[in-house]
Amino acid sequence: MAFLDKLKKGLSKTKNAIFGQIDEVLKAFVKVDEDLLDELEELLIVSDVGVSATEDIMERLREDVKEGRLKEKDQVIDALKNILGDMIGEGEPLDLSTTPAVILVIGVNGAGKTTSIGKISNRLISDGKKVVVAAADTFRAAAIDQLAVWCERSGADLVRQNEGSDPAAVVFDAIAYAKRKQADVLIIDTAGRLHNKVNLMNELAKINRVIERELPDAARENLLVLDATTGQNAILQAKEFRHAANITGLILNKLDGTAKGGIVISIKKELEIPVKFIGVGEKIDDMQEFDSEEFVKALFE
Repeated sequence: MAFLDKLKKGLSKTKNAIFGQIDEVLKAFVKVDEDLLDELEELLIVSDVGVSATEDIMERLREDVKEGRLKEKDQVIDALKNILGDMIGEGEPLDLSTTPAVILVIGVNGAGKTTSIGKISNRLISDGKKVVVAAADTFRAAAIDQLAVWCERSGADLVRQNEGSDPAAVVFDAIAYAKRKQADVLIIDTAGRLHNKVNLMNELAKINRVIERELPDAARENLLVLDATTGQNAILQAKEFRHAANITGLILNKLDGTAKGGIVISIKKELEIPVKFIGVGEKIDDMQEFDSEEFVKALFE
């Protein structure tokens, strides 16, 4: 199945619950007027586009009406597509310009961090890259074992120590291994939750110091994994994690399990952090680089 088809299937709940209702709203009106715009505004907020992003969208629609660019109700869908496409912007590819490049993956437990690492590893290996994964979430034995399963599926090499080991020590060993094997990419898993934010920030700081000392010139990506089904809570998580790491991109998971696909628009508005990958299924190839044009198309078609 082509990824656009997977994306359409994955976003079907969002489309049917929210964006699909736009057609029904349009049928109830003869022309584009303030009542029609009010109905659209309510639908967008319910879809987890967010209040702030919705206000921007409505302001642009009203400007189009005022300037005469939006006269007929048949033009509303195309106007919305254009506005949403502009707001989300183009996707940004991973920076893998050095050998090795480093991808630090962070996020709360349950967001799909481990599976994301496996799926990204699979993509990179399919592109001919050698991938090493560091199991630096040493606070849960299950996390290490689960990561080992995904590395076996994808073909990535795994560097691990025992549960309770120092995460920074795992990263140090993984960097040495990646250098020795001339790996293209080192992906580092991190703890999803420590008992307080200070501990989390301290652990990430220790890991960063090791990377900066051992690979000072490496291309870096700090990717935050978010669960789309949590809606606006995902944005709150992102704001918290920004205090602990310089987040360069987002991985948005479980878009196939929610009617809240509008969170992509809200995230862009609230955080100005690009979505780099989206997951729309459980299979190893159900994660792709984010394409805003395909995403908007899937919401309406």
